Amino acid sequence: MKFGIIGAMAEEVAHLKSEMDVKSTVTKASMEFFEGTIGNTEVVVVQSGIAKVNAAICVQILVDLFDVTHVINTGVAGSLDARIDIGDIVLSEDACYHDVDATIFGYKKGEVPQLGTREFKGDSWLIDKAKAAIKEAAPDVNVFVGRVCSGDQFIADDTVKENIKTDFGGLCTEMEGAAIAQASYLNHVPFVIIRAISDKADGSGSVDYPTFEKKAAKDCAALVDSMLRNL
Repeated sequence: MKFGIIGAMAEEVAHLKSEMDVKSTVTKASMEFFEGTIGNTEVVVVQSGIAKVNAAICVQILVDLFDVTHVINTGVAGSLDARIDIGDIVLSEDACYHDVDATIFGYKKGEVPQLGTREFKGDSWLIDKAKAAIKEAAPDVNVFVGRVCSGDQFIADDTVKENIKTDFGGLCTEMEGAAIAQASYLNHVPFVIIRAISDKADGSGSVDYPTFEKKAAKDCAALVDSMLRNL
């Protein structure tokens, strides 16, 4: 097995890069891919950049150039559910877009036309491994498994938040997960999205996010590190 580990921002991959034994570094599409091992597990760690296009391109490079067998996306997200607080972890049962709308042609809201599915299902084995790693490394952290909703928007408005929750029933919202999920789906590569909650995706987001983003990103990466060492 060989794992592609994607974080959108530097803070989301810095811990993993510091913990890995780097064998080579490759630059492609303005992204740096660090190939090596974490524990005994072969990995490629990369900062994709923010938003959906960057994320999807990153997955394709991991598949085509590095022959990864699994994809893990680590990072932060805004909570859509009152039960899920800052510092909690969300694992992707599935992922979908909240900013796609072709309903005029009879598609579900969020469904990419002609793709054949709206939701991209996370891998159950990876979810179980992530849950086990969190239980061992951070037993006091609350873990939720459910839908990750993605779009090219930072959600910081109560009305927008409630609309996404009503339309899609998601647990959290962010800007890369569904694109990583779609690219993995098209390439038949199992994936999991792991998100630490950095804000409540509401009017407090402009205050919460700068305060908690770095800690949430580091905590999430540390959990991925633990997961990889225990595969």
